[in-house]
Amino acid sequence: MIKEFLKNLQKRKLKDKTYLYLFDKSPEDEYVCLDCETTGLNPKKDEILSIGAVIIKKNKILVSETFNIFLKPSKDISAESIKIHQIRPIDLENAIKAQDAVLQLLKFIGSRTIVGYYIKFDIAIISKYTKQYIGIKLPNDSIEVSSLYYKSRPKNSEYAFVDLKFDTIMKQLDIPVLGKHDALNDAIMTAMIFLKLK
Repeated sequence: MIKEFLKNLQKRKLKDKTYLYLFDKSPEDEYVCLDCETTGLNPKKDEILSIGAVIIKKNKILVSETFNIFLKPSKDISAESIKIHQIRPIDLENAIKAQDAVLQLLKFIGSRTIVGYYIKFDIAIISKYTKQYIGIKLPNDSIEVSSLYYKSRPKNSEYAFVDLKFDTIMKQLDIPVLGKHDALNDAIMTAMIFLKLK
């Protein structure tokens, strides 16, 4: 009931009614798995550099239905930041404006439930943009794969340590690692984790 109240509150704040579809019921057995590469880990001050997403439908990853886009940052990216995400200024030469990228992403996501690894961060940083452009945070439901993995592990007690590092989860679930670490490959690998745990 509270969830419904909050969604209605969000609907009223929506600046552009074109995006009312975000509040539709999520299509049955369909999800979108996404990942963002960012300039840092603070959603309030950092920016998105790239977004990768893939649709999961009826327990299949639709590799033919992917979203992979680079965003123009508002300022130069630091050398420290490049070491983490491996995105160089040359990779961003054909990047598009953040507003165009985020609005395209909303069309791709639709009302689907969003799946991801530490997805709250991705949703928080995307919401910084959506709040600015359409007046609301991303309203979609979400599923955290590290939580699913944690619940699936045998434990001696409820306080037992479970390694939730992405690489550890991949190894434990015997999921193949795809090429280089980028937003789209990470989204596809996360989708594989989700399906294995689902």
